[in-house]
Amino acid sequence: MRALIVDHTLGTGLRVGEVESPRPGPSQALVKVGAFSLNYGDVVAARELPDGAIPGWEAAGRVVEAARDGSGPRVGTPVITLDEANGWAEYRAADTAMIGVVPQDADLGGMSTIPVAANSALRALRRIGPILGRTVMVTGATGGVGRYAVQLARMGGATVIAVTSSPRQYADELRSLGATQVVSRPSEHAGLVYGVVECVGGALLVEAFDLLERDGVLVALGHVAPEPESFPPGALISSPTRHNRSIVTFHQLDGTPLSPDLSWLSEQVTLGALTPSVAWRGSWHRIDEAVDRLLNRTLHGKAVVEICHPEADGSARPPSAAGAGRSHPRCS
Repeated sequence: MRALIVDHTLGTGLRVGEVESPRPGPSQALVKVGAFSLNYGDVVAARELPDGAIPGWEAAGRVVEAARDGSGPRVGTPVITLDEANGWAEYRAADTAMIGVVPQDADLGGMSTIPVAANSALRALRRIGPILGRTVMVTGATGGVGRYAVQLARMGGATVIAVTSSPRQYADELRSLGATQVVSRPSEHAGLVYGVVECVGGALLVEAFDLLERDGVLVALGHVAPEPESFPPGALISSPTRHNRSIVTFHQLDGTPLSPDLSWLSEQVTLGALTPSVAWRGSWHRIDEAVDRLLNRTLHGKAVVEICHPEADGSARPPSAAGAGRSHPRCS
């Protein structure tokens, strides 16, 4: 089969190449991938892998071989999948506990943005706690996680403060997604906040933590800032009205089955209650374009990459090694 593999001889560090087809374990389903998504962090992490590695956390497609242990969806079911690698390929062996079932008429490109971005936002907000009637700040609000966090926080009844480096450019969009206020830095917000979904790190994390009210929680989801987090003296000292504040982290692949959440999120996107964060979309033969824009930080949100499957043999299963190199005109 073909996959997007790491190749350090290229400027982008990635190319479409031939690899061995996956062999699913007993609790894994074989998924024919239709689309996958990536962002700045995904590209940076991929460039640190050895040549020949297949990156990719999230991918959407259809089950072509059900899990042998009877778990998970049946053949033909459209799904989204999550794992630490091997998502950027024509076929993926996916653990059934990490598969979400999506509606039959769902757009697989939009669905592919859910497993990491939307699920991270959902779990971060749950970690903050009940947010109905409270104020929640989202940093990096124009990113894949940030856009979903703004929407989910508003859906949960919070007043949402969105932080973006380009407020003039994105203020209208972020307000349409549910933000009440759009600022360029946390310190521009005059009041306190109950929770923070923090996607940037560095100075923004420090500023956001300083805004937490009593019992407030900041959930740190990533670090894309050029500088480290440096807290000034006294930043962690409590007062009678501002104590029990915390900074927490979590890992998506901690063993918790994610199928129910992934399925629910896909339903919300399909119903239009959530808008997927798609900033670029195209064939994986245009991957250089997407990677360049992500690395240059001119692309905010997710890049959705669509896989064109050759139809030479008409098979739903991975092609054999003998036929793997044949191309199809529609896929060039």
